[in-house]
Amino acid sequence: MTKADIVNEIAERTGLEKMEVQATVEEFMKTVKKSLENGENVYLRGFGSFIVKKRAQKTGRNISKNTTIIIPEHFVPAFKPAKTFVESVKDKVKK
Repeated sequence: MTKADIVNEIAERTGLEKMEVQATVEEFMKTVKKSLENGENVYLRGFGSFIVKKRAQKTGRNISKNTTIIIPEHFVPAFKPAKTFVESVKDKVKK
């Protein structure tokens, strides 16, 4: 499902204009992104959490030059689904 699909579905279900829904979805994503950039986690009860994870410093290898490099610690965004959301997907997705 793409962002356009999400906008279309919300517009159909709520009766709102697509442009209004698109603006709302865009602002939601900007707000989540800005919060994560500031090191703040975003919690959506019943859905999941957008969190910032710290990756520790590690040693990597450049295979073509046969050298080792140090990869510094850094932060990456991640999503952790809520337990109820995980259970719902397990129960409803057909294999």
